[in-house]
Amino acid sequence: MTPTLRSTRFWVLTLATLAMVALTFSLGQWQLSRASYKQALQAAIQASQVLPALGQEVLVSTREPATLLHRRVVLTGQWIAEETVFLDNRPMRGRPGFWVMTPLRLAGSTQSVLVQRGWIARDFADRSRLAPVQTPVGVIEIQGRMALAPAKLYEFKGGDEHQIRQNLDIPAYRTETGLPLLDALVIQTGAVSEGLLRDWDLANTGVDKHHGYAFQWFGLCALLTGLYLWFQWLSPMRDKRKKRAAPAATTRSE
Repeated sequence: MTPTLRSTRFWVLTLATLAMVALTFSLGQWQLSRASYKQALQAAIQASQVLPALGQEVLVSTREPATLLHRRVVLTGQWIAEETVFLDNRPMRGRPGFWVMTPLRLAGSTQSVLVQRGWIARDFADRSRLAPVQTPVGVIEIQGRMALAPAKLYEFKGGDEHQIRQNLDIPAYRTETGLPLLDALVIQTGAVSEGLLRDWDLANTGVDKHHGYAFQWFGLCALLTGLYLWFQWLSPMRDKRKKRAAPAATTRSE
């Protein structure tokens, strides 16, 4: 056994490298498994969006509205305009603005549902000056899709007003307004109307992100393996060959 193989430093580096290679490889495998899960989820979302639209009877009778996530719905009811809320810092098409959130009292029911009606641009000169939004009076019909509650953003204490807010929690909003709100959110779809833009992003589970992370972990694993082989095996072997060749070259020159 060579001195290199007998050295404590060699074995410490070997064990450390093996541990890091195993760790980075397992992390890459984990990211691939997450990507596979997200691909299946994305396929389920796309499949649910082509199913026939649900009526409000199904929405009201379902105890767990989350089971209807991403399903298309057609709802009839009346807007509760005085409870409209504007969620700030919600961009669309690269422009800052507000999501307009209005409860809809469902026809033929005592229940209401929160609707993400559309988007308006923000006034840079005056945050509190809101673009006009037309809210029809009387019974209306809307089309939309079931969605998760609005994502929460970082919120400065005391920064929210009654109408303009950073975040909106449905249970807390139910308590605040006293409305019998369902534990559901409907994103209204369709063309521009009532001063609202509805160019919503498609549901994206982030499959590409996990593939990118997996590539990084596998790349780091390959780099660690290559560096270990070079510095612990190939480079020492090359140095030994050079040392053996040097005396022979000196003898020939003499």
